[in-house]
Amino acid sequence: MRITTKGQVTIPLDIRHQLGLLPHSEVEFDVVGDSVRIRKKKGTKSRGERLLEIMRRGPKPKPGMTTDQLMALTRGDD
Repeated sequence: MRITTKGQVTIPLDIRHQLGLLPHSEVEFDVVGDSVRIRKKKGTKSRGERLLEIMRRGPKPKPGMTTDQLMALTRGDD
């Protein structure tokens, strides 16, 4: 594995799966002797929690809307 000029390293897929690291997951680094430990940051929101938060900020349906109107609202159609 090689570090890029920007200091980035790709975490292998099997490790990301094992730790549940998804895009936008927050991680922490700990230096232990001459090694570095990476772990999922505690207290951060899960992917599901982040998605629900985004959905709650979106436009709200109004009573009596038709299915087509709801679909247009979720798609952002004008």
